[in-house]
Amino acid sequence: MLALGGVSRGARRLQHDTLFDTASGALRAEGVTLRVRHEPGGVTLTSKGPVQPGRLKVREEDETRVEDPAALRAILARLGYEPWFRSDKYREEFAVGATTVAVDETPIGSFIEIEGDEAEVLRLAQALATVGGAPITDSYRYLYLRDCEQRGVAPSDMTFPGTT
Repeated sequence: MLALGGVSRGARRLQHDTLFDTASGALRAEGVTLRVRHEPGGVTLTSKGPVQPGRLKVREEDETRVEDPAALRAILARLGYEPWFRSDKYREEFAVGATTVAVDETPIGSFIEIEGDEAEVLRLAQALATVGGAPITDSYRYLYLRDCEQRGVAPSDMTFPGTT
């Protein structure tokens, strides 16, 4: 990242994500994600809309910091949302101009996520493809399920041993 002009946006940190949905999977059926992320410095609630058509994976996203995680879980439960998938990753972020590049280390491998203007995302993806292969737009959940299938193991949560 430094060779591409990236500037560190902070220390590498562990993120614990929990996805919520109704028992019937209503959000997943609509392509919507409801996530609670725990990391050093706080908790964030995020809602992501369905993937929009186009060359890149683009979704509407709203998020807010959470003051009381226990109250948030109680509210989500009262509204009929329950945890259905948990995942961990170590993330380090870099700024490349107005674009954010995250280097994620997950239990199934390391990945790079690029967020920003389409032209800059495509430029950086092309530059990084020479290092790590073709761009991937699949979710970590999908990549995890595919990894479990290839290894012949039953999927559960994508977490590091002893982190949750």
